[in-house]
Amino acid sequence: MPDLLIRIKRATDGSAALTCVRADGSVTWQRQVGPLGAFFPTHDLTHYAVETTLGYRQGFYGLIADGWEIADFETAKGDIPREAREAELVVGVFEMELRMGRDWSGSELREQGERYASSTRPERARMPLPPLTDDDIARVRALRAAVFAQWEAVGPGDTLELAFSRPT
Repeated sequence: MPDLLIRIKRATDGSAALTCVRADGSVTWQRQVGPLGAFFPTHDLTHYAVETTLGYRQGFYGLIADGWEIADFETAKGDIPREAREAELVVGVFEMELRMGRDWSGSELREQGERYASSTRPERARMPLPPLTDDDIARVRALRAAVFAQWEAVGPGDTLELAFSRPT
């Protein structure tokens, strides 16, 4: 069994809900309404692509698998492990690229990522962008495109389900 089953439901009103079922059967979930209902599914799927491809054990989904609740990420800002903060940084860079409407070259992505990383507030939370090879970038983009296509095919009232397993 995977560490986590990720379910994203597309509601008929445009909202979405993220439900994560851990290997022990326990569940955490969050409804995403209004503009967040459009933003968070792609954000959550980008996390899936980044964490799966780059092998993060303690990214967002790894911590959820360990027992964190989704709401914990809003209240534990200073206590979030470095690896989870690094995964969030990488996800943010891929989201910036997505919003620009074109794939950056590997050097452009790394340059924009370093600029983004250096602007993090507060300064004590800053960290460098991890080294990303052109192959890493291509593999994240390929998986992200595949799960985005799956999400686009989900009709109102239906759910996308993905299995997430951390690397051993």
